[in-house]
Amino acid sequence: MALLVHMLACAFGLGSWVAVNGLWVELPLIVNTLPEEWDLPSYLTVIIQLANLGPLLVTLMYKLCPGRLKERIVIYFILSIGILSCILLALFWDKTTTVAGASHSTAFFIITFFLSLVDCTSSVTFLPFMMQLPAKYITTYFIGEGLSGFIPGIVALGQSVGITKCVNASQTAGNQTGGDTWSLHTENLPPNFSTEVFFFLLAAMMCISLAAFVALNRLPRTFELSSENLVPDTVASVSSGLENPGAETDGEGVKCQGEGAAQSKLLLAGPKHSVYQLTFIYFMVVWVNGATNGVLPSVQTYSCKPYGNLAYHLSAVLAAVANPVACTIAMFFKNRSLVFLGVLTALGTGFGSYNMAMAAMSPCPLLQGSVVGEMIIVLSWLFFTGTLSYVKVMVGVILRDRSHSALVWCGAAAQIGSLVGSVTMFPLVNIYRLFKSGDFCSTKCPL
Repeated sequence: MALLVHMLACAFGLGSWVAVNGLWVELPLIVNTLPEEWDLPSYLTVIIQLANLGPLLVTLMYKLCPGRLKERIVIYFILSIGILSCILLALFWDKTTTVAGASHSTAFFIITFFLSLVDCTSSVTFLPFMMQLPAKYITTYFIGEGLSGFIPGIVALGQSVGITKCVNASQTAGNQTGGDTWSLHTENLPPNFSTEVFFFLLAAMMCISLAAFVALNRLPRTFELSSENLVPDTVASVSSGLENPGAETDGEGVKCQGEGAAQSKLLLAGPKHSVYQLTFIYFMVVWVNGATNGVLPSVQTYSCKPYGNLAYHLSAVLAAVANPVACTIAMFFKNRSLVFLGVLTALGTGFGSYNMAMAAMSPCPLLQGSVVGEMIIVLSWLFFTGTLSYVKVMVGVILRDRSHSALVWCGAAAQIGSLVGSVTMFPLVNIYRLFKSGDFCSTKCPL
């Protein structure tokens, strides 16, 4: 029975962020089709931030009407919406409408909002439900949550997106004989399976999560509900390294409310920090979340696509995989030194700065057209995501040990950073056009 519950808990956690993570790793294929093209990631960052209305409303219900919100009903609802949204996305992701005289991916944006709403809301509903089970199953749940980023990345690698070739195309100048001109342009080779199939696979993973949730509710309760500290420090904070750290922290706040005197004693015994140290910690929260959830994702196309679709594909997929891997490392190798975390933040910022510089130089970044340039940009995105994900986890651990209110402020700071980052970059990318796109084959860059 215990093994079955572990498997169900892992499968249930799989549905937490699989849809949004799947969207990001599929972007290298989507941007070649939708009219927003290279600007598409900047739209997604804003849409995901708007979807945080879901966990905000749930958290307010927890605070204002304690005991009245039934997690089971909410979870059934959001998982059903997630499955339906994935199916609709597979059917209508490439449908466009004309808005203000320009073609836009209206259907894609609307469905993406509901998918983001589902995943963000899962942060404050899945964990409270899992707390009704003994503590040993919480770890398995977080493994499943990590797989929600890992599996879509592996599937996207198998899709083999990014294979392109440069072909000659002729253009006839008027009706003149012999007036043909030749030019190179990029031709994307078809992937191993289509975007529609990928979205149906996401829907299947959501169905697995829903089936696991149904099974968990129908299992005979031969065990008593645990009244101990259900989530160990590091495991509980793994969620802060995922897509929506603020919403995860709110989920931790719900947990803290229900643990009573035993948890209060633990918090009172937590380490003390000076005002300057706390200021530095919250600055890291704002900075890291602003960079990873808002600023850099908005320009990833401009940073990677000039090196070719393969470099963009590998950067998106490996960055998505690096997130859960970094969180898993933080479970076993904990370092709460503020000096160490500050160095890691500076190191991750350095990688992010390189990524931003390459985006600013688009369509002619450094070492374009060379294997070395492609390797550097892929590794830069990998280390940027990995280092700052570790920082997010460990900062969550530090603040969790301090107090419940510190976690609340951590969530607020994370959301402020993410919101400011995405809202700042949107006009820079879409209105002021500070970043330039170009065809990989036809763009002529100075040597």
